[in-house]
Amino acid sequence: MSLHLSYRAEPENPWFSWQYVRDNSDTILAALREHASLTARAVLIAAVVALPLAVAAYWFRSLAGPILALTGVLYTIPSLALFAFLAPYLGIGVITVLSVVVLYALLVIVRNAVAGLSQVPPEVREAAEGMGYGRWGRLFRIELPLALPGILTGLRLATVSTVALVTVGVVVGRGGLGQLIFAGFQNNFYKAQIMTGTVLCVLLALVLDLVLAGVGRLLTPWLRGRAG
Repeated sequence: MSLHLSYRAEPENPWFSWQYVRDNSDTILAALREHASLTARAVLIAAVVALPLAVAAYWFRSLAGPILALTGVLYTIPSLALFAFLAPYLGIGVITVLSVVVLYALLVIVRNAVAGLSQVPPEVREAAEGMGYGRWGRLFRIELPLALPGILTGLRLATVSTVALVTVGVVVGRGGLGQLIFAGFQNNFYKAQIMTGTVLCVLLALVLDLVLAGVGRLLTPWLRGRAG
C-alpha cells in the first residue's frame, strides 16, 4: 500500500501580492497621486462650468430643456469614442483626459443643482424679494445655500463616477491607476497588478465621497439640527 502525499502549491499568479506592492510602491503611489489629481481637477472644472449652466436653467425655464438635453447627449457618447475624437485636436495627455471626464461630469452636477434650486420654497423667494434682495442677492444669500444639499449630492456622484472614468485615460497615456490595471493585462494577465489598481480606485472613490459628505455636514448645520 503506497501513501500519496498531496499539497497545494502556492499560486504563481495570485489575485493579491504584498511582494508586488512592496516592490512597486513608488509606481503605485505615483499612479494614485495622478489619479487623485486628475479627479479633483476634473470635478472642480466641471463644477465651475455646470453651476452657471444650472443657474441659467433655473432662471430661464426655456433654457432648462436644451441645457439638460445637451449634457445628456454628451453623457451618452462612449468614452473611447470621445477620446478618439478629441485626441487629434488636444493631443495625448492630461488636457484630453480632463476634457473627456469634465464633459461626463456636467450632466450629474447640472441636474442635481437644478433640482436643488427648484426645491427652494416659493414663499422663501417671495420673502427674500420683500426684504429687498435682487436676483443676484437672492441667489447667493438664499437660493444657493438652500440648494447646497442637492449640489453636493451631484458633486459626490460626479466624483465617484470620475474616479472610475479616469482609468480610461490610459488610452492617451494618462490613466492614473488605470495604467496599473492595463499594464497587468499586458503583463500576461498579472492578477496582483490588476487587483491593486482596482482596489485603490474603489478606496479612492470611497475616501473622496466621505470627504465631500463631511464638507456637506459642515456647510449645512441646519440639516444636522433637523435630523436631531
